[in-house]
Amino acid sequence: MGAKNNASYLLLFFYVCFFFMHYNVVAILDPLDFLSLQSIKKDLEDMPGSNFFSSWDFTSDPCTFSGVFCDSDKVIALNLGDPTAASPGLTGRINPAIGNLSALAEFTAVPGRIYGALPHSLANLNNLRFVGISRNFISGEIPSGLGDLPNLRTIDFSYNQLTGTIPQSIGTLPELTNILLCHNRLSGSIPRFKSKTLTRFDLKHNALSGSINPNSLPSSLQYLSLSSNQLSGPMDQLLNRLDQLNYLDLSMNQFTGPIPVRLFSFPLTSLQLQRNRFTGPVQPKDRVSIPTIDLSYNRLSGEISPMLGTVQNLYLNSNRFTGRVPSSLVNQLLESSIQILYLQHNYLTGIEISPTAVIPEKISLCLHYNCMVPPVDTPCPFNAGNHTTRPIAQCNG
Repeated sequence: MGAKNNASYLLLFFYVCFFFMHYNVVAILDPLDFLSLQSIKKDLEDMPGSNFFSSWDFTSDPCTFSGVFCDSDKVIALNLGDPTAASPGLTGRINPAIGNLSALAEFTAVPGRIYGALPHSLANLNNLRFVGISRNFISGEIPSGLGDLPNLRTIDFSYNQLTGTIPQSIGTLPELTNILLCHNRLSGSIPRFKSKTLTRFDLKHNALSGSINPNSLPSSLQYLSLSSNQLSGPMDQLLNRLDQLNYLDLSMNQFTGPIPVRLFSFPLTSLQLQRNRFTGPVQPKDRVSIPTIDLSYNRLSGEISPMLGTVQNLYLNSNRFTGRVPSSLVNQLLESSIQILYLQHNYLTGIEISPTAVIPEKISLCLHYNCMVPPVDTPCPFNAGNHTTRPIAQCNG
């Protein structure tokens, strides 16, 4: 079998050499890479308005083609489509011949209408470091063989139509830094990721379910988005470990349990925990410097902490908060330091603000449906309803 394969390879080599000499092409690309590019081109085409493939003239040196980058006689990067063009990219399928580009370290495709499954031959690319095929129509499952590529650092299959589960093998990749699988149709649970260099983890808008093991994600994470899934269970043990986070979005799931106090001291620019089932008080130990915090539509209780007065956009509506609104929040609101303060649909009993107070323009304050009559009349979002005060029976005890 080995001798037969060697003979076939030699025949292929002489055929390609003859082709290059016949058309006066000076550079000689590896024969297998040459024919692989031909196969890839055969299954793809420009969409109207795109002319990416206009330079793919196989009578010339393929290393001069748009999106093809070579080192010596091997293709090391393949970027399909023009990322700077306003055209909608390419259409067609990814030919399995992609797996024959043995030196390939980077493979991307611009947004377009590439459809069909990801070739399992991607698992042959032992040098692959970056694969990005986002905003297309890729379907089927993620090839589990990707977990056998030790150099793989970035996986971006976001905004496609992928189904099935996230392969456990991907979680074993030692050098993984970015995984973007958002806006697909993935199901099942989130596997454990062992990479100690993982910084960006984006799985929002899928159909993932189950609880997340406290040790399933590394403390190196800086960006974590799991929004709009069906995930459940407590998150406090996991979140306590992720002190490098600068962005966190767990919204629209079924997470339960308390929100850890440490979370409010992390270097976050945005904290999105809305529409879950978090419970308990929210009492940060120090002033919070996170610009935007959304804790709305949970089951949080207790009094509102004055430490939240330094948050610019604060959504606490639709919870079970009680007591009076801290004066620190009111002062920051009147000074325009707080831009949005949504407190509607709680059990608050008062707020220290004069009925004659002038709410600065472009400031949003809503106090509807609490255990008090709002002392100031301010516009509220439509979903706040028309009732300004809770029924007395709901506020006694």
